[in-house]
Amino acid sequence: MSLCVCRTVASVFIPADDQRFTYMGRVSYDQVEGAVAWTYPGVQIQAVFSGTSVSMKTNPGSGFYIINIDDRPSFKIESGKEEEVMTLATDLPNRDHQLTITYAIEGHAKKPVFYGLYLDDGCTLMDKPVLPERKIEFIGNSITCGYGIEGNGNEKSFYYRLQNFCLTYAYLTAKALNAQYHVVARSGIGFYRNYMGKIPDELMPKIYPHTMYVKKGELWDFSRYCPDVVCVALGTNDTTGKYTLSGLIEGYKRFLNMVREQYSDAKIVLLSGPMLTTKRREDLRYAQETVIDYFRENGDSLFYRFEFQEADKSIGMGSQGHPNAAHHAAMAEELIPYLRQLMNW
Repeated sequence: MSLCVCRTVASVFIPADDQRFTYMGRVSYDQVEGAVAWTYPGVQIQAVFSGTSVSMKTNPGSGFYIINIDDRPSFKIESGKEEEVMTLATDLPNRDHQLTITYAIEGHAKKPVFYGLYLDDGCTLMDKPVLPERKIEFIGNSITCGYGIEGNGNEKSFYYRLQNFCLTYAYLTAKALNAQYHVVARSGIGFYRNYMGKIPDELMPKIYPHTMYVKKGELWDFSRYCPDVVCVALGTNDTTGKYTLSGLIEGYKRFLNMVREQYSDAKIVLLSGPMLTTKRREDLRYAQETVIDYFRENGDSLFYRFEFQEADKSIGMGSQGHPNAAHHAAMAEELIPYLRQLMNW
């Protein structure tokens, strides 16, 4: 549920390139001068500010954000089509405050940009927030994005307002394990076939090398973030339509070789999602086991697999058959102890 907030502008502007901001996720400093841009869900902006109010400047129509200030309840806000500045809080106690802004949706069509914060006259940012040492990367599809996570199962179309990355298994897992996270995910995507074979030139291997969700342009500098563990939550879309087992296996090999090329020491966990049933679940399991055997036979023993339980429809569903918030919480409860043991966390 979105919170309706008043729109006012405080008087001191702190630009996004100020070194006292902390960013988490694949962000670009080169797309817009003095600003930070991105396209993937879950990107975070963290800061500690002084004063009684704070407003955020972004590009109009950039989508939905989850706002956390101190220990207050979080809330969701939307950047309207004609508004550049959104008031995040007023009438706060006159002291220092911890602010976290999380991008709630997948932004490939929204192209979000963060320009900075407005603070009270005479106020400023304090010391740069420090992120946890542990690092996870989540590579995924609509489930990882939180597609329809706030829906009730009756929706016939995709709605940004029903996405919320902060309710996903990925966010909940990273938070419980006190880990940073990066997300590279989009609805409908696969490593071998996108949903029903659509847009084949925008498969994950095509976009993965880039900072944004694009198949050309700015390349991501992988040295900026070296995860301890990579969770690859793909396969649900790959197994739609006319797929083949050989295609799954060879597609997996090619993409995972690409990931391993960037992260030589990371553990890589192949996840199997809760939307898969019967033959598709069995085929993906076989492909994953075959690929893991292939890597181990070639001297790489750092590949693993984890299979989520099938979705329990008795607790309701999100939009168009996707997991709702309750499902995601259950998924996190499955994955957290597995990763804790695997990583000795």
